Amino acid sequence: MDRLKRFLKDESGAVTVDWVVLTSGIVILAIVVMPPITRAIGDMAVLIGDQIGVAGSNLEAAQSQD
Repeated sequence: MDRLKRFLKDESGAVTVDWVVLTSGIVILAIVVMPPITRAIGDMAVLIGDQIGVAGSNLEAAQSQD
């Protein structure tokens, strides 16, 4: 009888369920948020690459004039 009372009072299983729900929520949020962030990072990389290319060609032109 004492075992049954201890089992019913034990809340460690409830805590585990809470953590599973919270973790799954975080994973789902990450899956939803990653595509727009990935696209934005790609666009920013292209923009930076274009700026570096322009700066590099201007530098070459300035050196050839010297």
